[in-house]
Amino acid sequence: MENYLQRSEMLYGKDKVDILRRSKVAVFGVGGVGGYVIEALARSGIGGLDIFDNDTVAVSNLNRQIIATTETVGMLKVEAAAERVRVVNPYCSVRGFAVFYAPDNAGEFDLSQYDFVVDAIDFVPGKLSLAVECMNANVPLISAMGAGNKIHPEMLELTDIYKTSVCPLARVMRRELKKRGVKSLPVVYSKEPARKPEIPEGEKFCPGSSAFVPSAAGLIIASYVVNSLTGEE
Repeated sequence: MENYLQRSEMLYGKDKVDILRRSKVAVFGVGGVGGYVIEALARSGIGGLDIFDNDTVAVSNLNRQIIATTETVGMLKVEAAAERVRVVNPYCSVRGFAVFYAPDNAGEFDLSQYDFVVDAIDFVPGKLSLAVECMNANVPLISAMGAGNKIHPEMLELTDIYKTSVCPLARVMRRELKKRGVKSLPVVYSKEPARKPEIPEGEKFCPGSSAFVPSAAGLIIASYVVNSLTGEE
């Protein structure tokens, strides 16, 4: 292939694009947010991607998840994401791990091998554990807060967890991270008050979702990773 990163080099310069080629990133969670993180990192020329999620693509994912198509329904999300990365950027070394990250298996993951870690999971104990483990391994981490039940992507913000407001998940994370000695954590969150979803009769509660808020959050996270790795913060 001819230099597919030519347009990126026009912005960042060849030396910094080469940094991305040598970088290895872990993404935990391949949903509405994580899928777009992976997409943007692959298109930006990240050299190595390890992705972690034990879920499968469902029909209900079609409204917002970039990995969800009528052809991928039923596939493991990590397999669908890895296949997409390979056709977008065949030079990226991508590995998918069908595992659920939680405090009880946190010790099984060597986070020190990564240049950056992305938390796009929904499980609060897992998010907290990942923050502590990255702090201990001295590996930079960025975390996604709640993107469900929201319709205004323009209300997303990138800031430190201790500067957040409104978001209920961010409130829990602030309290629990402080207890664990985590003094700083970049996050993407929304100041938009969550809407109350209309749950069909007989269905279990789950958040509503749009095509644009999770995707926008994922792209903001990916930009932070790329800009941090290249020193463009």
